[in-house]
Amino acid sequence: MRVFNLKANAPLSLTLAADARLTAPSYTDDQVWELSLQGGEPPALALHTTFGLRARSLRIFPRFVEGYEALTDPEKFVSPPVVRRFYTNYLEVGCYPFPDIEVVAEYWAYESNAIAGRLRFTNQGAVERQVRLEWITVLTPNEDGQRMAPLETEAAPALAGSSGGLAPVVFITGGALAVASPYPALVLGLELAAGQARQFLWSQAAQETPQASFELARRTVAHNWDAELARIELHNAAQVEIYTGDADWDVAFALAQKTALGLFVGPTPHLPHASFVSVRRPDYGYSLRGDGSDYGPLWNGQTALEAYYLISQILPAAPELAKGLLFNFLSTQTLEGVVDWKPGLGGQRGNRLATPLLASLAWNIYQTNEERAFLEQVYPQLFSFLLAWFSPDHDRDGDGIPEWDHAIQAGFEDHPLFSHWHPWSQGVDITTTESPAMCAFLYRECQVLIQIAKLVGRQESLTALEAFAENLRAAVEKAWDSSSASYRYWDRDVHTSPAGITLGERSGAGRIDIDQEFDLPLRLVLRLRSSGETTRRGQAFVHGSGPSGHHRVERIPATRFLWFPGYGTVTSERTYSAVEYVEVQGLDEGDQVAVLSAGLDCQDHTSLLPLWAGIPSEERARALVQVTITNPDRYWQPYGIPACPVSLCLPEAEVCQAVHLPWCALIGEGLVRYGYREVAAELVTRLMQAIIQTLKSEASFRQLYHAGTGQGLGERDVLGGLAPFGLFLETLGVRLISPLKVALEGFNPFPWPVTVKYRGLTVLRQKEKTQIIFPDGQAVTVEDPAPRVVSLE
Repeated sequence: MRVFNLKANAPLSLTLAADARLTAPSYTDDQVWELSLQGGEPPALALHTTFGLRARSLRIFPRFVEGYEALTDPEKFVSPPVVRRFYTNYLEVGCYPFPDIEVVAEYWAYESNAIAGRLRFTNQGAVERQVRLEWITVLTPNEDGQRMAPLETEAAPALAGSSGGLAPVVFITGGALAVASPYPALVLGLELAAGQARQFLWSQAAQETPQASFELARRTVAHNWDAELARIELHNAAQVEIYTGDADWDVAFALAQKTALGLFVGPTPHLPHASFVSVRRPDYGYSLRGDGSDYGPLWNGQTALEAYYLISQILPAAPELAKGLLFNFLSTQTLEGVVDWKPGLGGQRGNRLATPLLASLAWNIYQTNEERAFLEQVYPQLFSFLLAWFSPDHDRDGDGIPEWDHAIQAGFEDHPLFSHWHPWSQGVDITTTESPAMCAFLYRECQVLIQIAKLVGRQESLTALEAFAENLRAAVEKAWDSSSASYRYWDRDVHTSPAGITLGERSGAGRIDIDQEFDLPLRLVLRLRSSGETTRRGQAFVHGSGPSGHHRVERIPATRFLWFPGYGTVTSERTYSAVEYVEVQGLDEGDQVAVLSAGLDCQDHTSLLPLWAGIPSEERARALVQVTITNPDRYWQPYGIPACPVSLCLPEAEVCQAVHLPWCALIGEGLVRYGYREVAAELVTRLMQAIIQTLKSEASFRQLYHAGTGQGLGERDVLGGLAPFGLFLETLGVRLISPLKVALEGFNPFPWPVTVKYRGLTVLRQKEKTQIIFPDGQAVTVEDPAPRVVSLE
């Protein structure tokens, strides 16, 4: 496996967590650690956790003593720490605290409740040296806890403390002495002859009692370290190694794979296979209720959009984990074909229909293993799931174009059109609209299912799939706006895309006179701003005429208003060709109310998705790319594609300038699909600049990145902020199938040769030729950019 040499200023993200491929990480008591190469109080090479906020902090770090010199601060070492190897549950760090004294520190997250390590000291000098190791453990407990102190036991010296219902215990081999100083430590004296090496094993376990923790720590230390390391390396041997002309890129892609594989937890009785959480860091992983029902959005289930991005990080290295995610979704399927939007390991359910990406998940998995039996197994359920989207519950007007049920289901919450929790958003009810993104997802599902049906001999469903696809394609193409070279949302009932305008306003309850007729029918949005933080039991009556010209009065009851602190919104169920007036009741005198038309000319990154689905013609795709996507006044920003065009963003809606990597990855795949490989490469480059900037400055990925500055936003090390490894390979034109089989397409669009290594296979992608070296040494050179599969099978 690849050996790095990463210093503190390199791109880093050094979390340690139990690996779901080697154990079953606990969903409700998952203890995650982070290693820092410098800093802290005191500054140290420190392993850190909070046990899921059950302690303020627990730090484990070494102090090296020789003669009168005692060193803790890595910046004072002769040679500061460097990271050599990293996996989900393993890290190797080397340093020289004193001249000729090499220390190699290895860290291994054995399971959710135990972590261990090996320390190797080597005297590389010509004279004997006497060195002392102080293995310090500092616990800053919560109010009910106790700091670390020597544990009285006949078995061996140890340190123990308590916090948040846990009793962490630290143990080290070699006959250490436990000391209770301001920095409690296990102390070892070492006499190292010239050229001599010595090693020690240590472990930390945290369970409910000191006795249970001590026994787990001892059992952990008793493992054969070399055998366990060989097992770890075996399970990580399938990770893809990337060698580009930029070493920072190589590290970022390796860290992304490591972090992605580390997001898996379980399985549990509620899901048959390991699922993922969106982040695994020291502050997460503990359920106070003991069943996960108190977890927030980052830990309470898997969504299809996140799963799609995750498998692009872990394929082809971990196809079984990827298949498990799909099987988890399908395990929730009802007889009506409904698959839950966000099933969780604690039994949580999103109670909405999953984003239509499951067939695409299956196809991407198949593309890396070509297991036809897998497709035969899942096809009936995937077809049934697609049909569920076309039921009357989701196609409310029966036109064959389903609608989203909730803005969160669409995978973009801070939406300028549909968000109800932002004052700057219109707050339109998403169920009253139809969207190019929804149609793109469904169209792609249809196209994938057509391919699968032909492959597994299910021709009986082809006619229905082709009809669905054509209807979706026609609807999206009808929503094309040539003046802006963009796709528009359209109203569910009248199929128009009007601009948003303010029709009337007033203070307090009463009548808002509008007296307007409209060339095209529109839908109303009422926005209420209360004079206090409390909600109002108001209701409204809309007097006007429907599209047919008949007069109508629509009552909007208080129960339909969606309230957030200080303001509420509601969308009319009916559309209007004329509005006479709106009467509002139940407001206080200082409350403000505005009546607007739903502005469906809104633009955001989800409306670019037809490119990914393959809907537009070549001419229309060219306009979308050249006029819209790569326009610096719109989406083409220094650090990627923002959620909304920069020229349309309000100052108070800066969140719309955030780059969402899963959506950028979909758009990038669309660019490659239509032959804009160089544009996709430039998109990857801009994304990587933001990611590497954050990895260097914060030692972590971030959930989002600002399109203009590259600044990391949101939570650290969240799935959605990982380097776009899958998009990079897609843009490079390399699809790894097995060590004996690889698919190639196009030329290398990046400015330097790229080498891809996978299980003994080497692919050297140069500007206009590719050399493939198989594990047995046979080599093949390809100079034709046409799609092809090169195989020894």
